[in-house]
Amino acid sequence: MEKKQKYEWKKVEKEIYPTGKKPIISQLPAQTFITIEGEGNPNEPAFGEKVSALYSLAYAIKMAPKKGIHFPDAFDYAVYPLEGFWSLKDPIEDSPLDKSKLVYKIMLKQPEFVTPEVFAEALKLSEKKVSTLLLNQLQLETVEEGLVGQILHKGSFESEPESFGKLAEYLEENGYQRISKDHKEIYLNDFNRTAVENLKTILRVRIEKVK
Repeated sequence: MEKKQKYEWKKVEKEIYPTGKKPIISQLPAQTFITIEGEGNPNEPAFGEKVSALYSLAYAIKMAPKKGIHFPDAFDYAVYPLEGFWSLKDPIEDSPLDKSKLVYKIMLKQPEFVTPEVFAEALKLSEKKVSTLLLNQLQLETVEEGLVGQILHKGSFESEPESFGKLAEYLEENGYQRISKDHKEIYLNDFNRTAVENLKTILRVRIEKVK
């Protein structure tokens, strides 16, 4: 019997997760995510606990076949990268940024076979690894971001404004503008285990065509 090839999002979803040197404009489809919300400094323990809860559930789904659980239409795949929407509790931006005022929704994209029923089973499978408090905060959501501008940022999170500046120039040159100060970050490597200079983060903003 022929073994099915593992689904690799890095190879297939290049419009959603661009890694080229230049900014791009993408029209994103509706996507399914496991999500959890929070606020405050992401360097505090609460943020890390939420990230761990997301991964516990994601791996419960991926590894279910090893426990004899077979979801309908499931297939082998690479777990998606951590993503997060970021905004400020106070709409007036502080300079320098006060990270205690950050509001976020972090998430892990799920393959198409992950339904509410699969999600509910994953919650049960994760009961011994994740606190009830965090399990109750996890959600399965469909997110449709629509038209976006994206750029790959390399290096420290603190230097992101430079990449945002390049993205803004690209959008203006091509007749687009941001429609929200909020933005999304997609972490292509583990920021807890990667040297700062090697960090790769996709920065994404919602946009519209200038009339």
